Amino acid sequence: MILVTGATGLSGSIVVREAARQNVPIRALVRDPDKARKFHGLPGVDVVEGDMLRPETLTAALRGVERVLMISSPRERMVETQRTFIDAAKAAGVPHIVKYSGKESGVGFDPGSFIGTREHLEIERHLEASGLAWTHLRPSQFMEAYLPGTLTGLDPHRRELRLSIGDSRLAPVAIADVAKVAVALLSSGGNEGRAYDMTGPEALTMKEVVEQISAATGTAFHHVELPLQDKLRECAEAGMPEPSIRIVRELFAERRRRPQSHVRLETHRAFGVRPTTFAEFARGHAAAFLDANVFGGMK
Repeated sequence: MILVTGATGLSGSIVVREAARQNVPIRALVRDPDKARKFHGLPGVDVVEGDMLRPETLTAALRGVERVLMISSPRERMVETQRTFIDAAKAAGVPHIVKYSGKESGVGFDPGSFIGTREHLEIERHLEASGLAWTHLRPSQFMEAYLPGTLTGLDPHRRELRLSIGDSRLAPVAIADVAKVAVALLSSGGNEGRAYDMTGPEALTMKEVVEQISAATGTAFHHVELPLQDKLRECAEAGMPEPSIRIVRELFAERRRRPQSHVRLETHRAFGVRPTTFAEFARGHAAAFLDANVFGGMK
């Protein structure tokens, strides 16, 4: 049995749907069963309730599991949550965990830099020391990060992408591509003790990003480069909690420090996944880019 944690989140949901599309039976761990209604009718998807921070709730979820894709929110005690889950999985006899990790901007791990990178690295080390078989799947920034309602997304009211990262070139990857690789890792062996980095096929400036969104939507969008303090003030005024504002501050500082992302397509090639271009992603999500109703949300 395969288990996916964080199944109702953005990444987890896409992985569950990809497994169903490929007819790969999967168990989806959820904290809120109401949020799992979107999985109703998907073939081979077994929804089970549990909390990664409460091992006593995981007995049913972990029973008979051979491989786990471990995902949890980066804003909800991620290190504690995933370390606790790793220990519970080991105690339950789960042999292999695939960690859905991360690489800021596609430039690699630097323990002294971005907080998200540091936390992922801490969890990776805990998993590697656990005695379990492990695999790390490390996507860079997601293309979905530019959708309205995300930390770094478009403002559909102003028709602007308002950021503070200078002339950085980033190589975002489509979550759909990552999901295809994740399902391949979960449904086959031979990938233990390996780390797989993933980026998109192009390193784009923010000007190029908005040009492609404009072409896809038929609506003119613009990139506005803000001073960092102005961007942080906007985040606070939009109701963003302080921990998330701290992440944004470090995120933008890291992207200014490392402005050039490196395109890494080895993982796409290894698993036979055709890389989605940003233009393709923008066309497929044109309606979402124009949806002013989601602005201000936190995915």
